[in-house]
Amino acid sequence: MSEVNVEVLPITLDLVQEMNATTREAAALALVNNARPDESVPKYDYYIGRGDVLNIIVYDHPELTIPAGSERSAAESGNVVHSDGTIFYPYVGQVKVAGRTVHDVRNEIQRRLADFIAEPQVDVKVAAYNSQKAYVTGQVNTPGQFPITNVPLRVLDAISQAGGLTDMANWRDVILSRDNADTSLSVYEMLVYGDLSQNLLLEDGDVLHVPEVGNQQIFVMGQVIEPASFAMGNTRLSLTAAIAQAGGIDESSANASGIFVIRRNPIPSDIYATVYQLDASNAAAFVLGSQFMLEPTDVVYVTSAPLARWNRVLRLLLPSLTTIYEATEVNENIRDL
Repeated sequence: MSEVNVEVLPITLDLVQEMNATTREAAALALVNNARPDESVPKYDYYIGRGDVLNIIVYDHPELTIPAGSERSAAESGNVVHSDGTIFYPYVGQVKVAGRTVHDVRNEIQRRLADFIAEPQVDVKVAAYNSQKAYVTGQVNTPGQFPITNVPLRVLDAISQAGGLTDMANWRDVILSRDNADTSLSVYEMLVYGDLSQNLLLEDGDVLHVPEVGNQQIFVMGQVIEPASFAMGNTRLSLTAAIAQAGGIDESSANASGIFVIRRNPIPSDIYATVYQLDASNAAAFVLGSQFMLEPTDVVYVTSAPLARWNRVLRLLLPSLTTIYEATEVNENIRDL
């Protein structure tokens, strides 16, 4: 890249307030949108599948009910849904149950038993949920498969059942794979901003993958004591905090007026990156830095050069920036493949 097209903005009180207000508005909008359930969404029903076990009770007719004693559980004594999606029940014969709700099956058995029993009272329950499963993989404490039951299983429920996220989990880019299509979800936005529109209902065969934190890091470079990268899993990190975690500014060589945050702009964009400048020649400016929140893949650079030579500094820094951003894009492309 021979020419660098960047926008340089000073970090001022107005800028910080504007950025934080935008964040608060997004959070408030998410809370408003999720304050009450969407009445247009139908009530959740579980649909019986092959391999499930049904427990059928006909009241006042114990001969039609296989009792579950101390040695046999309801799952062991119930009616297994066969590979053809049917069960057999006395007097009624074969009943097609796969793909139907418990309520539908109960009504049919009750109706067909009425030819043999006066006013039968029937109850049908699923004793074992064996037919449908969702999978949680990656950076959770107990990855595995989890049954789809009569209780709705949503993204946050599944993560909770999997023991929660590990310290190396990427909260901002959890992948839900369904029908050969991937959907990116942000657990961070769900829990921090209350954006429960992303808390999707899981279906049979879904795979919920929590990747490692990967490119969800910020990079502190230049004239600091210990240049480093820091993972941004479940936390927000301010500019001042990032510099502090890097050991602070190297006062023997740093130019305090040249603390920069380089943030890559979304693609496509005519401007390669936006550069935010904090002039910390006055120590009170670090108060502003404590309110300037960083985003994943931000690069914090503390320069030793006077501001007049910033263009030269940026040209020297650009290969490192390009490597970081290209690695980010490669990781995303590999994931998409």
